[in-house]
Amino acid sequence: MGDEPVVTTAPHEDIALIRLRGAIDEASAPGLARALAEAAASGASRTVADLSDASFADSHALHALLDAQKLHRAAGTTLVLAGPLQTPLCWLFEVTGTAAGFRMTSSLESAMTC
Repeated sequence: MGDEPVVTTAPHEDIALIRLRGAIDEASAPGLARALAEAAASGASRTVADLSDASFADSHALHALLDAQKLHRAAGTTLVLAGPLQTPLCWLFEVTGTAAGFRMTSSLESAMTC
């Protein structure tokens, strides 16, 4: 399957889990945005976006994440980004100065319990 983007969702107890794999860009960011919006509206206590297998993310992906953060706050729930993040994603958050706007963890396990 290579670097083809994949967004999958699954409920886990009271958590909406979204797993990303591959490059998240202009073509795939709308699917990510939909999944995150559905998670915010689901009534789950938190949404965990597992970014550990995402190899690349551009401004479209960042926009989807920022919008999702606003939706989650408005819904009174938490959005957690789980790593470890690959270098291109670290670079995206660092260069844009947006890392501080998200709750981030270094592993999926810690994101599920933080």
